[in-house]
Amino acid sequence: MQLTVWCCKRVKKMGVKQAIKSLDAFPRAEEHLLQKTQSGALVSVIGLVIMATLFYHELAYYLTTYTVHQMSVDLQRGEILPIHVNITFPSLPCDVLSVDAIDMSGKHEVDLDTNIWKLRLNSHGHITGTEYLSDLVEKEHEAHNHDHDKDHHKDSHEEQHTHGFDDAAETMIKKVKQALANEEGCRVYGVLDVQRVAGNFHISVHGLNIFVAQMIFDGAKHVNVSHIIHDLSFGPKYPGIHNPLDGTARILRETSGTFKYYIKIVPTEYRYISKDVLPTNQFSVTEYFSPITDFDRTWPAVYFLYDLSPITVTIKEERRSFLHFITRLCAILGGTFALTGMLDRWMYRLLEALTKPNRGSGFL
Repeated sequence: MQLTVWCCKRVKKMGVKQAIKSLDAFPRAEEHLLQKTQSGALVSVIGLVIMATLFYHELAYYLTTYTVHQMSVDLQRGEILPIHVNITFPSLPCDVLSVDAIDMSGKHEVDLDTNIWKLRLNSHGHITGTEYLSDLVEKEHEAHNHDHDKDHHKDSHEEQHTHGFDDAAETMIKKVKQALANEEGCRVYGVLDVQRVAGNFHISVHGLNIFVAQMIFDGAKHVNVSHIIHDLSFGPKYPGIHNPLDGTARILRETSGTFKYYIKIVPTEYRYISKDVLPTNQFSVTEYFSPITDFDRTWPAVYFLYDLSPITVTIKEERRSFLHFITRLCAILGGTFALTGMLDRWMYRLLEALTKPNRGSGFL
C-alpha cells in the first residue's frame, strides 16, 4: 500500500516538472546537433557591429539633455538691465562718437555703473588706441542755444567762445579732420547698466558742439554712420540663444541717415540640469532707416529703442528617464538580434539549396 502511494506521488511530481519545462521559451539543443557555419559567423559579426553602434547612439541620446519652454507673467521690478554692446564704426573717429541713453521718463541717468570703451581703428581695422568713455555715457548734453539779441559790441574772442571756436575746439577740429583723412574708425564696446524700463540708447556725434560738427563734416549728409554690430545682447548668453543683430553690417555709400532698431526684450530664465538658474533676456528686432535730406536739421545716428515684454520665458534642461532608456535599448538590441537570426536562417537555406545539386551530381 505504501509503495502504491509513493509511486502516485512520484508520478505527480514528474508531471509538475514536465509542465514547468513546457513553459521554457529558450529550449536547448544537444551540442552535437548544433552546426556552425561561415555564413552564420559573418551574420553574427555584422549583428554585433550593428548592436554596438545602436547602443552607442542610444546611450548618447540618453545622456544629452533637451529643453522645455514655459511662459508666465513677468514679476520682476526695479532691477538693472545690462546692455552688452560691441559695435564698429569704420568711417567715424572715436573723438566724435558719443553714447547716450535715456529711459521712458525722459531723464538721463548719471549714477549708473557703466563701463564703455572706445577702440581707435586704422584704415585696415586694426586697433591703435583705447579711450574710456564713461564721461560720455548717460550724460545730459548741454544745449547750444545762442541769443541773437545780445549786445553786438563784444570783441571777436568772446564771439568765438559763444560759437564754440576756442583753442581747444580748433585743435579738436584739426585732429578729427586728420583722422578722417587717415580713414580712422572706432569700435565701441562695453556694458550699459540701465533701469528695467522702456528706453533707448544711441551712438552718434550729438556730443559735439553743433558748430564744431559743422566745421568738421561740412553738413549732416557727410556723417557716415556705417556700422557693424558684433554683439548686442541684454544679459548673459545661454546654450542655444540667438541674438538677431549679431553680425549685422550696414554700410552706406555716398549717402547718410539715421538707423533705428526697434527691440522687444523678452525676460528669460534658463534652468540648467544642475538646478542653477541663469536670468537673462532674449529679443526680437525690426529695423528702419531714414535717409538724410537737405532740409533735415537732425544729425545721423544709430538708435536702439527697446521695450520689455510682460511675459517671461522659462527654459528648463531635462533628461530622459532611465526606464525609457532601458525600454528603447531592449527594443533595439532584441530587434537586431531577431533580424540577424532570420537573416542567418535565410542564408543557410540559400547556400544549402545551391550546394545540394552539386553534392547529388558527385555520386553519379
